[in-house]
Amino acid sequence: MTSLPIPVVTIGLLIASNVFMTFAWYGHLKFKETTLITVIFVSWGIAFFEYMLMVPANRIGHGYFSAAELKTIQEVITLSVFAVFSVFYLKEPLAWNHLLGFGCIALGAFFIFHKWA
Repeated sequence: MTSLPIPVVTIGLLIASNVFMTFAWYGHLKFKETTLITVIFVSWGIAFFEYMLMVPANRIGHGYFSAAELKTIQEVITLSVFAVFSVFYLKEPLAWNHLLGFGCIALGAFFIFHKWA
């Protein structure tokens, strides 16, 4: 399919899909005057593109990565994309407790990928 390494393709697609996902789930928070049904349908439309990237990412990556590793990668990317989105789009700063919590999740990811002898 491509000459790029599987991890590069998988992670690239997961990053792109998470950008769409974050806008689908949280982008409407800046548009409180818009009706709920409207933001549901707009979010649903945005989520379509998330799935168009997420499903191939998991299909391509599975085998190179286990399902647990794929989910862990996705969660770390989700938090990273959300942190940037929160600060720059929603203008909501991250506090020390948010960063500490994200750090704990990163530590969990370390254990998922650490191969014990």
